[in-house]
Amino acid sequence: MARIPSTRLSRLLTGWASEGPGPLPRRLADALRELAERGDVPAGTVLPSQRELALVLGVSRSTVTAAYGLLEGEGRLESVRGSGSRLRGAGVLDRHPMEGRLASFDARAGTADLSSGALPGLGDVAEAVGALTAGEVASLLGADGYHPYGLPELREGVAAYYRAAGVPTDAEEILVTAGSQQAVWLVAQALVDPGDTVVVEDPTYRGALEVLRARGARLVPVGGEGADAAGLRRLCGAVRPRLVYLQPTAHNPTGRSLDGPARREWRGVLGELGLFTVEDTACAELSLDGDGAVVPLVAGLPSGSTVTVGTLSKLFWGGLRVGWVRSSPQVVARLAKIKTSVDLSCSVVDQLVAVRLLAELPRARAGRRAVLRERLDAAEELLRAEAPGWEWTRPAGGPALWVRVPGADTEATAQLARRRGVSVVPGSAFSPVDGFRDRLRLPYARGVEALAAALPTLLDCAARSGAQGAGGGGSAG
Repeated sequence: MARIPSTRLSRLLTGWASEGPGPLPRRLADALRELAERGDVPAGTVLPSQRELALVLGVSRSTVTAAYGLLEGEGRLESVRGSGSRLRGAGVLDRHPMEGRLASFDARAGTADLSSGALPGLGDVAEAVGALTAGEVASLLGADGYHPYGLPELREGVAAYYRAAGVPTDAEEILVTAGSQQAVWLVAQALVDPGDTVVVEDPTYRGALEVLRARGARLVPVGGEGADAAGLRRLCGAVRPRLVYLQPTAHNPTGRSLDGPARREWRGVLGELGLFTVEDTACAELSLDGDGAVVPLVAGLPSGSTVTVGTLSKLFWGGLRVGWVRSSPQVVARLAKIKTSVDLSCSVVDQLVAVRLLAELPRARAGRRAVLRERLDAAEELLRAEAPGWEWTRPAGGPALWVRVPGADTEATAQLARRRGVSVVPGSAFSPVDGFRDRLRLPYARGVEALAAALPTLLDCAARSGAQGAGGGGSAG
C-alpha cells in the first residue's frame, strides 16, 4: 500500500484550518475526505501517523486523533494492523498525487500571499497586443489555424534568440509550447517510463517534481543546495539514469547560477557519460547581472540528447503562456506528436504577440534586472533588521530568497501561518526527498511590502513550530 509523506499531505491541505464551520478536528476530517473524493489522495493510501501529521500541521495530536476517528466512523478510514490508517475514497484514482500548487493558487484570496514568485506583467505585453493589426490576423484566417510545431515566425524568432547568444539553431529545432511547464511535461511523457531513474538537483523546481512523480519516475537527487557534477559521475557507477534535469541559471528556488568552471565541469561529465539532459532555463532571463541572454549549459553537446526549455512567461507575464523546447528535429517531432493529442496547437494570437515581444526582449530584460536588484536590496535590508537569525545567500537571479530558518520546522510554520492569513511555501516542497524542512522560499520581486506585512507572523509561527517540534507535539487546536 502506498504511503503519503506528511510533508506532501500538508501541502494538499489548504484552507481547512481557517475556513468552514465546526471545530478544528471536524474541519480537518472534512478536508481529508475532500482530498479522497477528488482523487488528490488515492483510495488505499496510508496516511501519516497521528503524531507525525500533528507535528507537520502545527496542531495537537488529539486534533488529528479526533479527525481520524470521525473518518473511521464514516467508513472513510480503515485501520490496518501494523500498517496504519488507510484512506478510502470515491474519486478518480491517481497513484501519484500532485503537490497542491493548483490548490495554493485557488486559496490565495484574502491572504498575504508569498506562495508564488510570479511577477506582474510588463506594459510591453499590452503594447504588443494593441499593436496587432487586423491585416496580420486576416492573413492567417485562410488556413485552419493549427500549427502543431508553432507559428513559423515565432519558431524562427526563438531560433534567432539562440543564434544571437552564439548557439547555432534552426527553426526546425524549436517547438512552441504553452509555457515552460507544458514543455517539461512533454519531455516527461516522451522520454520517461514508469520506474525510470531521473536525476534531479536537491532542491529543484517543484513543478518538475510534480510532473516526474506523476509519470512514475524514480527521483534520485544529486548534490545538496548546489549542483554536483562529480556526484553525478559517482552515481552513474551504480545506476544508469534515463535523463538528468538541471537548472544551471537562476535556479528555482535557490536563485544560484553556476559559474564558468562549474558549467564546463558539468558539460564534460554529461558529454562523457552520454546522458540525456534537460536544461530548464525558465528563470534565466531573471538573472540579476549580465547584458545578454545566457548561453545554455548543454550548448555544444549533441542536440539529439539534450533539451533546452525556455519561456517568455517569467520575464513578460505569467498570463502569456508561450514557452518552447530546443532540441534535435527528431526529438521536436516526437514531442509535437504528443502535444497535438493534448491541445492541437498553441493560440495563434498569443504567438503573434510573442513575436513582437521577442524584439523587445533586450530592453525588457534590462528593465526587469534593474527593478529586481533594487527590490532584492530592500528585502535583504528588511530581513537583516527584523529576522537577524535567518540565513540566506544572495541569489544570482530569480524572484525569491531561499532562506534558512534555524530551529524551525517550516512545514509546520507554513501551516500555522496559513491559519493567520499568510501563505508561504516550505523548503520541502522543492525537494525530491522532502528535505530542507528548515527553509522557506520568500518572494521579493513584487516589492518588499508583502514580505514586511507577513514577516511578524512568519517569525512567530517559526518560533512556535520549533517549540512544538522540541516538545514532541503541538498544542494548537
